[in-house]
Amino acid sequence: MNINYIIGIVGAFVVFLLGCVMGINIGPNVPPGTDTITFDLGNLWNFFDAASIFITIGCTIFVVLASFSGEMLKAMPKHFKIILNNKMYDPKGYIDQLVELAQIARKNGLLSLEEKANEQSDPFFKQAIMLIVDANDQDKVRGILENDIECMSARHEDAAAMYDKASSVAPAFGMVGTLVGLINMLKSMNLSGDGGADSLGTSMGTALITTLYGCLLAHVVFGPVAQLLRGRDSEEVLCKQIIVEGVMAIQAGENPKSLRERLLTYMSQKQREMGGEGSGEAK
Repeated sequence: MNINYIIGIVGAFVVFLLGCVMGINIGPNVPPGTDTITFDLGNLWNFFDAASIFITIGCTIFVVLASFSGEMLKAMPKHFKIILNNKMYDPKGYIDQLVELAQIARKNGLLSLEEKANEQSDPFFKQAIMLIVDANDQDKVRGILENDIECMSARHEDAAAMYDKASSVAPAFGMVGTLVGLINMLKSMNLSGDGGADSLGTSMGTALITTLYGCLLAHVVFGPVAQLLRGRDSEEVLCKQIIVEGVMAIQAGENPKSLRERLLTYMSQKQREMGGEGSGEAK
């Protein structure tokens, strides 16, 4: 479980709600005996407006629906599963496996790696091993694997772009909702009648709530998801680059010890000391 994401999102909402109900009474004009910090839960109702929620969330959802394919939208539960899953990619683990494969290949030849390939649960790793087992040209092997990585990253970027779109659209429709509220307020306002001016502050507050909702959706809900998806992509790309360099070196007959030293350069010193931890699962 990605505890940082949970803490961050929950903490943001808690701080927001506390800010809505909390008053801090500090200054020379505060009457003696007044509590420094006060709470008024009734203030929460000042930040609730059903029409504003309907406009901001509804319009954001339908614009995203119009901008992306149905397959992309169906994958949204998978995206949240990815960012919540803290199961680590282990670059060090891949390096250990590649060094073992290099030792087997030097001793028994490349054909002996076929059995090891069939044991792999990672389809990309299996494909990479089978390409060198089948005695393909080195340039062909590298081209196929690097193209696979590029296409994977493009798919991941499309997924992150969907949340970027939602993050940009939500504040815009928050402003649209504010304009709708202001228009309705001005149309119904009657300054010459009884109570007309008294309702101005209340109506203005209601009109501005949609902007608040749009900012919360953009920066608390959608923004972190896009950032985390890109982070997961970077972690997966790193592991696949290690696999590509490893299998190419195995095909070239590189010494297992020098192979390990070369592949370790893909990792930071901290990752090496931690045994490769610090990368997460990507889709």
